[in-house]
Amino acid sequence: MRYLPLTPEDRAEMLGVIGVKSIDDLFVDVPASARRDAPVDLPHHVGELEVEREMAGLAKRNRAAGEGPFFCGAGAYRHHVPATVDHIIQRSEFLTSYTPYQPEIAQGTLQVLFEFQTQVAALTGMEVANASLYDGSTGAAEAVMMAQRVTRRNKAVMSGGVHPHYVGAIETLAHAAGVQTTRMPAAIDAEDAVIAAIDADTACVVVQTPNVFGTVTDVSKIAEAAHAAGALLIVVTTEAVSYGLLKPPGEMGADIAVAEGQSIGNGLNFGGPYVGLFACKEKFVRQMPGRLCGETVDADGKRGFVLTLSTREQHIRRDKATSNICTNSGLCALAFSIHMSLLGETGLRKLAALNHQKAVALRDALAAIPGYEILTPRFFNEFAVRVPGKAAELVETLANHGVLAGVPFSRLDAGAGMDDVLLVAATETTLDVDITFLTKLLTKVVGQ
Repeated sequence: MRYLPLTPEDRAEMLGVIGVKSIDDLFVDVPASARRDAPVDLPHHVGELEVEREMAGLAKRNRAAGEGPFFCGAGAYRHHVPATVDHIIQRSEFLTSYTPYQPEIAQGTLQVLFEFQTQVAALTGMEVANASLYDGSTGAAEAVMMAQRVTRRNKAVMSGGVHPHYVGAIETLAHAAGVQTTRMPAAIDAEDAVIAAIDADTACVVVQTPNVFGTVTDVSKIAEAAHAAGALLIVVTTEAVSYGLLKPPGEMGADIAVAEGQSIGNGLNFGGPYVGLFACKEKFVRQMPGRLCGETVDADGKRGFVLTLSTREQHIRRDKATSNICTNSGLCALAFSIHMSLLGETGLRKLAALNHQKAVALRDALAAIPGYEILTPRFFNEFAVRVPGKAAELVETLANHGVLAGVPFSRLDAGAGMDDVLLVAATETTLDVDITFLTKLLTKVVGQ
């Protein structure tokens, strides 16, 4: 059944109002070399049933993370999401709610975001958190822009342990804003190397813990060095569950904490949508991007919630806005908050401990295989392994046996010279039999 809302007469009337004869006249400024001379190479329209069959066939070509042994991480982690989370976020008041511009009709949404902010501030050990950003990588880029505004300097120094995709997001935005970026060479355990690169022009230092290789680092000394030079310390975390076991950024002197919140309440979802966690010291709050929900009282003295800060381009002159983010990841933030509420502090600590236990078991199993070398000295639930030959080829071989063995670092940074490095992760969803099967396959591959 076709639905065409405009009749030919409607189109003719609209074209007449704007003063053109045809739709083609709207594209006269597009160079002829950039125009197509034929329709897009896609099938002609078909019925809904046929489309469903076609899409189902395409979907079968994918392999879901839960269909077998799965050891991928590198910034996106498979965790168990309780059924309660999906049940609650599908309530109509959450699933269909829009931006809470009018607090009198959006109290539920505003309270959820307020609670989310409270949880993020507690997890990161920071004084204030916003109502979320798109994801961890864009949050890191926003943090660098924020540091530029605070310090009025134009240089960002990034450690070699920052996830290459995060580096890419930072460099893209920094280039457009005229901010110089310096990235240290990729390194498994060298977060402290950024200290030597700090100078009087440095606006911020960006470090990650656990870093992309899984290495856990106390960055307190880096914070001291950055502050001594008048720079800010930005601490990135890609695995939010690690907050249940490791020292939070705030306790290590971070000025801004950025994290990917996907691990809590949100599935892998083939890469998104995810939710960016963003927190900072209270004295920098007016330079913080995105929205901030606050608690207040109404005319009758009853508790209420409002948008306290929202200096976006929709509400303020574009050149004065702290961010051009069009929305926050409200539904993903809600899922995060529901899962966190179900876990509580005790539950999160138990979950984090279980993740580490599974990773230790995986580490011990891989270390026992001849030819495999564990490279990460201190880890949470992910670490790097040097494998015989190219890691990418090994992953393909194991995939043919139904095992997703991890992420080759070369896939993240092809020029790093680490073609034999494999990133592997274990979470509470990792079974002992999965580890056993992986080690048997690897032993067989080594023996060939």
